[in-house]
Amino acid sequence: MDKAGVRPSKNYKDLVVKASGYENLPFGEKDCRNYINKVRNKLLGEGDAEALRNYFMRMQENDSFFYVIDLDEESRLRNVFWANAQSRAAYESFEDIITFDTTYLTNKYKMPFASFVRVNHYGQSVLFGCGLLSNENIDTFVWLFEAWLKCMSRRAPNAIITDQDRAMQAAIARVFPRAKHRFCLWHIMSKFPHKLGSHSQYENFKGALLNCVYDSLNYDEFEKRWQQVVESYNLKENAWFCQLYGEQYQWIPAYVKDTFWAGMSTTQRSESMNAFF
Repeated sequence: MDKAGVRPSKNYKDLVVKASGYENLPFGEKDCRNYINKVRNKLLGEGDAEALRNYFMRMQENDSFFYVIDLDEESRLRNVFWANAQSRAAYESFEDIITFDTTYLTNKYKMPFASFVRVNHYGQSVLFGCGLLSNENIDTFVWLFEAWLKCMSRRAPNAIITDQDRAMQAAIARVFPRAKHRFCLWHIMSKFPHKLGSHSQYENFKGALLNCVYDSLNYDEFEKRWQQVVESYNLKENAWFCQLYGEQYQWIPAYVKDTFWAGMSTTQRSESMNAFF
């Protein structure tokens, strides 16, 4: 199905239908996507991998260019990271916060494209390095973060914004243990209609929920408003909603405002960089 052009999400849903339910599959959509990416990566031709390496070597001759290539047991290209002199120099001035994103897949091999981005003092997006990944598991993210950290003279950021990916979260805790990790607010809020839209009273409490998230000025105000929504609309049994509450320190504005974020609350800076590539 992947070779026929079927997207991984639809590919997985087809397996769910054939298995008669999510509970009958011993793996999740992320596992399915990682498997597909792993098989795709084996298709990376020797000529292309060699051309990439040769290009990086030429860049390194005339510039403060940095790259790392990760090979598998059969010496096939698995992951790659690179950053040019401009990216490395820019990080010396703006090393306090970065956004990280891997949603871009528009390339010949459909490998996840990862980008490290921040805004400068003019509000412009600045690229701090990027890579192509074979999959999106913990080990891969640890490899990428370590490569990026080495490139930036082991100066870790004070804060980082990503989506809610669990593998990404675990890798950040391992490589950047002191960094404040914030989830992309836009990604979370965009899930509300999908996760809660089937609730019979969703339209009634949607406004109260948005006010709770965006208008709460402190912890107490947020807690009070959140509990009112939970109790008034019987959301105690909603597992996704309860999980969000348990992670409020990583996405609710009232809980993250004590950290400097350069005016950013989402990973859209990283995503907008995809238009360039």
